[in-house]
Amino acid sequence: MKAGYIGLVGLPNAGKSTVVNAIIGEKVSIVSRKPQTTRKRVLGIYSDANTQAIFLDAPGLVKAEAGLNHFLQKELESVIRESDILAAVLNLDAYKIEPLIEIIEMCKNSGKPWMAVLTKDDLSLLHRNEKLREVLQPLKIPIVLTSALRRPEELKELILTPLVQMLPETKAPYYEDEIYTTQSEREILAEMVREQCFEYLHEELPYGVAVKTLSFKEEDTIIKAEVEIIVSKENYLGMVVGQGGQTIKRIGASSRILAEKFFNKKMFVKTSVKVRKDWTSDEKFMKEMGYVVS
Repeated sequence: MKAGYIGLVGLPNAGKSTVVNAIIGEKVSIVSRKPQTTRKRVLGIYSDANTQAIFLDAPGLVKAEAGLNHFLQKELESVIRESDILAAVLNLDAYKIEPLIEIIEMCKNSGKPWMAVLTKDDLSLLHRNEKLREVLQPLKIPIVLTSALRRPEELKELILTPLVQMLPETKAPYYEDEIYTTQSEREILAEMVREQCFEYLHEELPYGVAVKTLSFKEEDTIIKAEVEIIVSKENYLGMVVGQGGQTIKRIGASSRILAEKFFNKKMFVKTSVKVRKDWTSDEKFMKEMGYVVS
């Protein structure tokens, strides 16, 4: 059979999480209109009788010397280093073409097999499409043009087929067939709540938010969970809670609906908010949250 690790590399908001979710057929990575929502690599695992494709959904390309953005940069570098093959996810609506060229160079210089996935072709950005193809075609790599508007089944076939051809041969799969993510139930719920924070909070606020699942208890007919939303500034507290508690109620209600669909069980999700000043610069706290800065 063929099995291996596939690193998805691209700018923030390039559509990497959408690609992973479509291929796996389950929601394993949060999706938001806001950029840079992926903070930790998420293993999405696709398995069939002859193939196991393990996707590493890397944070978008950023550069920083310290704090959370430094962690994101290190995560990206690690994904490139540890993957067997790479997929450069290149969004045609990028503000400038230079960062897309940088991603192409990163994949090319890795020395690993790779392909290019040009996303957001529904925006009819033909000039950008032509420029990228001029750069990519001499490299003789597979090039796929797609968008999130395509049906998941079509998206899956377009991207998965060339990737599987590049996967190394192995004697056995790395994971059992029924496993499609290595995230725990607590981590999945926390990411769902964080996704809804991006949906209902505005400006820079979601980037100063972390989410921790304090408890997760599964009973016969219901799952009872307690989730804490952590903000980095005192004045963020009221913004997350909202007037009369309306904002946090919306976040909690939307998260519960997503969780009930995912876990296929009635959910009770208690949400609270806590201030942890400047947590994005607190290396000890980031390690507690799983953001390991090397």
